[in-house]
Amino acid sequence: MLLPKNTKHRKQHKGRIHGNAKGNHDLAFGFYGLKALQPERITARQIEASRRAITRYLKRAGRLWIMIFPDVPVTGKPAEVRMGKGKGSIDRWVCRVKPGTIMFEVDGVDRELAKKAFELASAKLPVKTKFVSLDQF
Repeated sequence: MLLPKNTKHRKQHKGRIHGNAKGNHDLAFGFYGLKALQPERITARQIEASRRAITRYLKRAGRLWIMIFPDVPVTGKPAEVRMGKGKGSIDRWVCRVKPGTIMFEVDGVDRELAKKAFELASAKLPVKTKFVSLDQF
């Protein structure tokens, strides 16, 4: 699973996801892409499940780029622990995704194959998504 090698601070505040994507809103490498339409936190497990769904459906043909990375630590406390006693330990890593962010890109396959692969990947993600291609831009 994806996680950063090192971070400046061990734990972070939760924060909020405001506005639309400033960068990473156009296709950069591939011909087809999967774009987020909602703000959400996407976990490393969800990214990995989506990646597996895409690569298995494409039968390792073409090239896949993952354009998001989980760099935000989320803490959690064990079940049945009383309030207080500080912040919990790091439970998982997430990526804050704003509306308009391209999450995955694919090249080297035909349109219908890419569209079906992204539909399978979208089922693994907690956001509404849209299939985009370079001929739309």
